[in-house]
Amino acid sequence: MSLHGFARYARSAAVVALAAFMFAPGLAAQDEKPAPPDGWIVRTDGGGHGGGDMEFMDMAPGWHITTGPSGIFYHPDRTASGSYRVESEVFLFDPGRRNEAFGIIIGGSGLDGDSQAYTYFLMRRDGSVLVKRRDGAQTSNLMGWTAHEAVVKWEDRADDGATARNVLAAEVGGGEMAFFVNGEEVFRASSEDQHVDGIVGLRVNHGLNLHFSSLEITSR
Repeated sequence: MSLHGFARYARSAAVVALAAFMFAPGLAAQDEKPAPPDGWIVRTDGGGHGGGDMEFMDMAPGWHITTGPSGIFYHPDRTASGSYRVESEVFLFDPGRRNEAFGIIIGGSGLDGDSQAYTYFLMRRDGSVLVKRRDGAQTSNLMGWTAHEAVVKWEDRADDGATARNVLAAEVGGGEMAFFVNGEEVFRASSEDQHVDGIVGLRVNHGLNLHFSSLEITSR
C-alpha cells in the first residue's frame, strides 16, 4: 500500500471506530437525527426521500448511511462522462443475518422522475457482485449475482473486526466498461447503449449500516 493509501486508510479506520461508537445499538436512537449532507439527494425505491429509520450524514472522510428502505444517494453536481474512473471505499458494519446489497451508480439521469436511469455495481456480505441497469421502473442484469474471491466477505473481515472493508471501482472508456473489487476486475462489457455518462452516486439496500469514505472521479 502506498503512503497516500495508508494515510487514507488510517483516517478511514479512525472514522469507522467513531462510527461504531456513535451507531452502537441504543445510543444513536437517543440523539437527534443528523441532517443529510448539503446538496445531496436521497431517493428510495418507493419514490420517497428517506425518513423513518434512514440516516445519511457527513462524517469526514466520507458519509455514513444507515437504512431504512433501499435507495440511491447522489449529488447532482457529481458527474462523469467520456473516459473516467469512479472509486469508492466502503466499510460494512455488522449486517446481522441480512445479505443485502450496496455499492455505486454511474451514468445517472432523470433521477428525480419516472424516467430515472443508471448503471449500478453492487456487492453483498456473502462475497457476490452484481452489475445491473435501471430504466424507469424496469431493471435488467448485465451480470447476475456472481461470487468472486476479490470481495472481502463479512465472515472474512480482518481480525474479526467491526467492519468489512472493500473498494469498488468502475472504469469507462474505449467503448468498454469494467468493474473492479479491491483492484481485481470482476466484469467487463461493451459500453455501447449503456448508461455510462451522467450522475455518479451510491446505492444501499434496506437494513444496512455503512461508511463510504470516498467517491472519487478521475479522468482517464
